[in-house]
Amino acid sequence: MDWEAGQGHYPYQAVIDAYGDGGFRFAEMSHKGSLICLPGGMYAWDVEAPAGVSLSALERVYAAAGAIDVLLIGLGSDIAAIDPAIRAAFKDKGVIVEAVSTGSAVRTYNVLLNEQRAVGAALIAVEKAR
Repeated sequence: MDWEAGQGHYPYQAVIDAYGDGGFRFAEMSHKGSLICLPGGMYAWDVEAPAGVSLSALERVYAAAGAIDVLLIGLGSDIAAIDPAIRAAFKDKGVIVEAVSTGSAVRTYNVLLNEQRAVGAALIAVEKAR
């Protein structure tokens, strides 16, 4: 990633090869912490728990809403409720929001990306992969 520049940004959207141990592997690199995946690249995300998922935390994703049809939010090990305002804001932009466990989000993201669909993901890092 542009990790070498300290920016926490990889300039391409990539398939996620693995997750767990508090991070993700993709594009032959390893990233510790949560992650946002968009057509414009992969970005470090400072959210650590479902309670931190807010419209302001998703500002980068919202700005890219015109480039995606589906947003997968990986909420960690379990499913949790998200603020209904998030779904409403993205619906107004024509984006479907699916909030699931991080493992489910990673698997679905990879399938949709391989199908060349316009997909984005906001993924909270987990310790154990399922």
